[in-house]
Amino acid sequence: MTLQTERLVLSVPVDGDIDAIYEACQDAAIQRYTTVPSPYRREDAEQFIVKTAEQWAAAEHLTWAMRRGDELVGMVGLYRLSGKGDGELGYWVSPQARGQGLITEASRAVLDWAFAADGLSLVRVEWHASTGNIPSARAARTLGFHYEGLRRQALVNSFGRDDGWTAALLVTDDRSPQPWPVLEY
Repeated sequence: MTLQTERLVLSVPVDGDIDAIYEACQDAAIQRYTTVPSPYRREDAEQFIVKTAEQWAAAEHLTWAMRRGDELVGMVGLYRLSGKGDGELGYWVSPQARGQGLITEASRAVLDWAFAADGLSLVRVEWHASTGNIPSARAARTLGFHYEGLRRQALVNSFGRDDGWTAALLVTDDRSPQPWPVLEY
């Protein structure tokens, strides 16, 4: 499943992406705020490509590489697809591509497809992030996610457990930015 936006092509990560994934995942923020291993080794990128293909085949996690021309600029995906109409949106963007609106652009395309009758027909998509991950929270708010609260020690990565913010978007929601008590406008 390939999706296209004004500036991006979203497609399944392939072996040719290994070096770019490895390089991007050396970034301290990606390691801190996502579930990628830390330290991140080249072998982790190689395994990621294999696991992504398996997860697409099983329809449990769907990950797209975000490509701007020939450059891999990030990843976006729908995770924890239950088969009951719900899933979770997740993303990261490489350091050199931050601040350009690419996450919201890619995520809109993924959400449109996720909610569409000829896509996944999802009813609810959740978003989670460690407290303090302001850029991710701003992107989710811009996408129209409704802030639902704080989950204590709910998120786990290589650094341990974190408190996490949670938000959700329903197929019936207005997708305009919503007020979030943890973010200032």
